Amino acid sequence: MIAAQLVPTPVGPLSLLSREGVLVAAGFTADPKEMFVRLTPALQAEGLEVVDDLGPAVSAVQAYLGGDLDALDAIPVSQPGTPTRKRLHQALREVKAGTTVSYAELAERAGLPRTAARAAGSACAQNLIAPFVPCHRILPSSGGYGGYYYGVPVKEWLIAHETGGITNTE
Repeated sequence: MIAAQLVPTPVGPLSLLSREGVLVAAGFTADPKEMFVRLTPALQAEGLEVVDDLGPAVSAVQAYLGGDLDALDAIPVSQPGTPTRKRLHQALREVKAGTTVSYAELAERAGLPRTAARAAGSACAQNLIAPFVPCHRILPSSGGYGGYYYGVPVKEWLIAHETGGITNTE
C-alpha cells in the first residue's frame, strides 16, 4: 500500500507518498492522487491510502520549513528511471541547499558531458519527488528561473527560502 499525507507549506500543500518508509513521490499539490497516477503501474497496483502521519518525512519537511535546510537529505527516496536518469537524480540530491547550478553543470556532476544539458532538464521534468530531489536548484545558464512542474512561483519561493531571502515561513 502506498501511504500518502498532505503537509501544509507556505506555498501550498505538499503531498508525500511513501512505500515502506521510502518516499516514492512528493509534490506541491493538494491531491495525492495527482502524484499517485505518475507512479509505475506496479506501485499503483498496491493502492493508495491517506494517513495521518508518515513520520520522518513529515518531520523533515517541518524541519526544512523551520530553517534546517539539510533535513530533506536524510529521507530515503526511490523513483524509476534509466541508469542515466538515476545518476542525474542522485546528482540533484547532491546540490546543496542555498546553491543553484545550470543544467549543463548538473549533467557534468552526473558524469555526462555538458552537452547533455537537455537530458538533465528531462530528468528534472520527470522528477517525482520534489523538493526531496531538489530540481528547483537547477537554473538555465541563459538566466532566469526556467520552468518548474509546480509553477515558477513555487521554485522562486524554495530558492529564496534556501538562500535566506524569506524570513517568515508561516
